[in-house]
Amino acid sequence: MRIITQREQEIIAIIRENPFVSQQEIADALSITRSSVAVHITNLIKKGIIRGRGYVVDERDHVSVIGGANMDIMGYPFTTLRRGDSNPGQVSLSLGGVGRNIAENLARLGVNTKLFTVVGNDIYGDKIIQDSLKTGIDMSHVLKINDLGTGTYLAILNGENDMDVAIASMDIFSRLDEKYLEDNQGIISKSQAIVFDTNLEEKVLTFGVNLFQDNDLYLDTVSHTKALRAKKIIGKFHTIKPNRLEAEALSGIKITGRGDLDQAATYFHREGVRNVIITLGEEGVYYSDGKSTGILKAEKVIPKNATGAGDAFQAALVYANLEGMEIRDKLIFSMGASLLAMDSYDTINKEMSTANIQKIIKNLEVTSC
Repeated sequence: MRIITQREQEIIAIIRENPFVSQQEIADALSITRSSVAVHITNLIKKGIIRGRGYVVDERDHVSVIGGANMDIMGYPFTTLRRGDSNPGQVSLSLGGVGRNIAENLARLGVNTKLFTVVGNDIYGDKIIQDSLKTGIDMSHVLKINDLGTGTYLAILNGENDMDVAIASMDIFSRLDEKYLEDNQGIISKSQAIVFDTNLEEKVLTFGVNLFQDNDLYLDTVSHTKALRAKKIIGKFHTIKPNRLEAEALSGIKITGRGDLDQAATYFHREGVRNVIITLGEEGVYYSDGKSTGILKAEKVIPKNATGAGDAFQAALVYANLEGMEIRDKLIFSMGASLLAMDSYDTINKEMSTANIQKIIKNLEVTSC
């Protein structure tokens, strides 16, 4: 991640005013030596903040997440879930939505994150905006509308605190449309990375991917059905993270073993995908960057709540890519984030941080296949 010092920020401000300013002029303005300016300029070029003479400033200082934001209503049975019956248990209300969850995890990892989504002009919409702001997400570009209610996700968990059945009321995301993306094109195009979730309608997802194809694009497939919305444009993504069924739907390849995983990865790479991550449930996570492949598996845990694990994994994957980690290290870091997420009854673990992920990784037993 690009860390910018206070002095570097001052130099950037001067360069923005005059891209052809001399190093001596910068030194005079800041009352420092020209040699010190030269060192700062060199560091800014290495960090990719400015590019050559006359010091074109690279404005890509944030990650944009485009996707769903809603309220999660979760039901936890006290004992084994009995279908067709009223189960004693507990009900909780929390912020949700794949895109919003990824954005919060990114913000908690210290990434400057902007969320692009739509909410209703209602109590849930207000709560999503205000509570997300408190976690560090930039919500200034969220669209608020009057005639549809904020998206709501209702889930019933089983006795192992994993989702048994759910209902998603998401009609509002039809308003996350081409015009909205065009209206925000300027700021989104300046992203270090852009994460799309497939809560966008297919035509809107296609429009957005084509609009921002010069950026590094990440795909969160959300579900088997929604994953198909990305099938025709899959090759334009930098990194994808489908599960086994979603990978089958996107590639047309039936996956029953390691050879099929390699074949599916080859298909995605030929389409243009750089990093292919396929989650396999208890069997681990498959990865391929076109040069190295493998399957990583961690010891099984009993989650307090598994619903946010995938969102944490996705956010950590983006963070690891920004940090320039090798693909195996990216996977281990992301698995650590997923395990940390599951160690909370909330969809987002408020203790999510790079330091806490590193603590988990330190004691994580990972086997390679």
